[in-house]
Amino acid sequence: MTRGPVEVLDFFLPLWAGSALGASAAGVGALTALETLVSFAVRPLAGALADRFDRGRLAAIGAVLYGLSFAGYAVTPGLGPAFAAAVLGGAGGAIFWVALRARVGEGLDGDKAAFSKLFSAEGGGTWIAFVAAMTLVPRIDYRGVFWLGAAACAVAAVVMLAPTGPAAPRTTAGQGTTAGQGFGQLGRRLRPMLLLVVITALAEAGVALLLLMHLQRGHHLQLGEIAGVFLPGFIVYTTLPEYLHKVTGRLGRTTVLSLAMGCSAVFAVGLSFAPNPLVLTGMWVLSAAAFAAAIPVEQEIVAEAAGVSLGRAMGIYESATLLGATIGAFTAGLLYGTGSGWRAACLGAAVILLAGAALVRPVLRAVTAREKAPEPQ
Repeated sequence: MTRGPVEVLDFFLPLWAGSALGASAAGVGALTALETLVSFAVRPLAGALADRFDRGRLAAIGAVLYGLSFAGYAVTPGLGPAFAAAVLGGAGGAIFWVALRARVGEGLDGDKAAFSKLFSAEGGGTWIAFVAAMTLVPRIDYRGVFWLGAAACAVAAVVMLAPTGPAAPRTTAGQGTTAGQGFGQLGRRLRPMLLLVVITALAEAGVALLLLMHLQRGHHLQLGEIAGVFLPGFIVYTTLPEYLHKVTGRLGRTTVLSLAMGCSAVFAVGLSFAPNPLVLTGMWVLSAAAFAAAIPVEQEIVAEAAGVSLGRAMGIYESATLLGATIGAFTAGLLYGTGSGWRAACLGAAVILLAGAALVRPVLRAVTAREKAPEPQ
């Protein structure tokens, strides 16, 4: 109910701001950058709150702020009020995703596939929302789609307030204020893992943006045709994570993470040589499968290392993800604008992913060793 509308907003917002609000390229960039900046700044606070208060209620508050942001975009008469909506969206996104992931982490002891299921649900919401938005936008315009996003966020808030069973003792919300780890301690413990998280997010965001720009500018596809290329990858995101979790159980996290990053590197190279949109679609599906294997495993490792401080750990994880995605998108945009930028950017992403694959084993050993080592008195 939330991930799909948010992904649609990220896709539509630059197009709508330029066409409906008459915003300049600089204005569009400032609008999207503001939401990212606010989200990045609020995440540590969201993590601390998620360890002090009920995570379901906190996620509901985040969903309400998300909904108000959608409504703000739907009614804004100009670019100025849209900046206020961006602030609400950035704050709401930080609070919602940190609290939601911390709440899902509460059940990790009883269900090791918890994060894979969450990732699958996010993927399902994404492609369903995109199909609905692409179908409805000619009839109800962008503002109508934004209102539907606000309604979806309202439903998500109600869902998050629904009662659930008791949380596992090790991760009960509120324990983090007395027995949990502070941001500094968690940051030191998770630092090696966060490097992999940044690399994964950087590559995923960079490759996705490269593909989007290449389809539009290199192959001159229209909006619906571009969505058709991306849709199979979104469907893979939906269907594979839970199956891939079973593979992880048999092969081990180190092997799966190394293979996923190595395969992603191969697919990035393949994208640079793909001759037409049909081949690009196939390569994107394979890339989506690799990322669907890697990301839930990273979330599980971060949650397990967090102990009772799930909120703070997910705040740090979300910040690392956002940092990597921002760097990836910015770098991809710069490289694509150069002469042979498409191929150079894809090969650059492949090199970064190969470096990440080589780091997986020492990183997981370091995180495991820090988990087992006694804390200094």
